[in-house]
Amino acid sequence: MAKPAFQQAQYAFAAHIRDPEQSPAPSDVAQRRMAAYCELFYNNTEGLLSNTYRVLHKIMSAEQWQHLTRQFLIKHQCKTPLFPQMPQEFLRYLENEHETHADDPAFLYELAHYEWVELAVAIDTREADLTKVDQAGDLLSSVPELNPTVWGLAYQYPVHQISPDYQPTEPPAEPTYLLVYRNLSDDVGFILLNPVSARLLEKLLKNDEQQTGQALLTDIATELQHPQPEAVIQGGLVILQDWLNQEVILGAKQQ
Repeated sequence: MAKPAFQQAQYAFAAHIRDPEQSPAPSDVAQRRMAAYCELFYNNTEGLLSNTYRVLHKIMSAEQWQHLTRQFLIKHQCKTPLFPQMPQEFLRYLENEHETHADDPAFLYELAHYEWVELAVAIDTREADLTKVDQAGDLLSSVPELNPTVWGLAYQYPVHQISPDYQPTEPPAEPTYLLVYRNLSDDVGFILLNPVSARLLEKLLKNDEQQTGQALLTDIATELQHPQPEAVIQGGLVILQDWLNQEVILGAKQQ
């Protein structure tokens, strides 16, 4: 069944805005007006993406960035009408639809994901509830309560170091572990983790059994087959206290 004439006009209008070089403009719209629509649509989208993916934008040439943005507009069908969620749609495009080019950086998707997480954490609607925790509580004998905005991330590339002056072509031997969160003043923070602190964070994020801090650290010592479990527990306590000071951890969960 053929689409109604007004829908055909809408599809033709949208197709030309997305891809003005390959899709003809509607015949009943003045060329000057159509050009203004095309420019406005591209500039608004490109501006939002370049403000979100600032490092990625900086390390790519103008031609690379314009091509990437245009291909996103041409190929990707957004699932949301909300403008603030457009950067996530761009990330989905990179993950599922982008055709890799020889001049693409090897860390393209990982860097984009890292930059998108900053936005995701910033606009997360969840708020910390301090009424359910004791901020001066014992983090070993009690269950540590994480800030609800905490993300634990692992990347092949050191995405937190990438810049116009540093663009690795091969991943290092060890992955990069990062913690991203929003503190009680609504500032987004990033913390570089080592394998042990990354494992501790992973266990805290999945602490469905409500294990105490000591139980979690004892498990890690067992996993490491450490000859002195108490040293792991005391080192882990230092990490927990540091995270408490930075508001990654809100306190000890009240019974």
